[in-house]
Amino acid sequence: MEVTLAKSAGFCFGVKRAVDMVYEEAEKKQKVYTLGPIIHNEQVVADLEEKGVHVLQEDLSGLEEGEDVTVIIRSHGISRQLYQKLEQKGVTIVDATCPFVAKIHRIVQEQYDAGCQIVIVGNASHPEVEGINGWCNHTAIVVGTPEEAENCVLDPGKKVCMVSQTTFNYKKFKDIVEIFSKKSYDINVMNTICNATEERQTEAAVIAGASEAMIVIGGKHSSNTRKLYEICSKECPNTHFIQTLDDLDLKAFQFIRSVGITAGASTPNTIIKEVQSYVRSEQ
Repeated sequence: MEVTLAKSAGFCFGVKRAVDMVYEEAEKKQKVYTLGPIIHNEQVVADLEEKGVHVLQEDLSGLEEGEDVTVIIRSHGISRQLYQKLEQKGVTIVDATCPFVAKIHRIVQEQYDAGCQIVIVGNASHPEVEGINGWCNHTAIVVGTPEEAENCVLDPGKKVCMVSQTTFNYKKFKDIVEIFSKKSYDINVMNTICNATEERQTEAAVIAGASEAMIVIGGKHSSNTRKLYEICSKECPNTHFIQTLDDLDLKAFQFIRSVGITAGASTPNTIIKEVQSYVRSEQ
């Protein structure tokens, strides 16, 4: 059996940076919270819990004003209002927002202050999108599908600034942009999809198209992993979405000659290597 592992599989720059920052803070032996799970990976969150790092909900319940704790903002980023609430609490803030996401925050704030209507292409319930929307006073219109784009009506007298969730499907983004372009709005399109996301999605599609079976590894709540699964499934119907090796049914690969493997941006390298080694050992 030929096993091909995507070079882009696993932690992206922003996620690795955030996770490293949390482990660094955990070593200081003081009370540490992450604002929401640091990444969409249950194994990493559980390991951090054992090291005394707890998950804080975004309503900041349980956090006393002036409490001597460190609160870490995850790579997804947060709204301006939530950041201000943390400052008011008087806690130590460690900002692990991905630099690419922070750039979107600056763009959205500047364009909103200039009077533009903000359109975010992405998943409305994703924490990154919720955070971005918080930099234009939650006035953005969020569009996640071509159908929503077709039905979206904007003020024709207002300039439009369009940005994207960093992990959005690049092909879908282009389709949505094309739909809006035909509506004759005065629109400034900012392709804010992370380069690593584009590369990961493109590579996954190529490997899936050349494989008889495909394995996509990632957390069940990971948006970018679900998008990888969606992309791979179109190229290879025999695509499997797993979180860990325990979810892998090797019986499904008994008569397969080629298997491709990729993983979401929140998947630790240890899990990827474990799956890769196990598939190879069962040849």
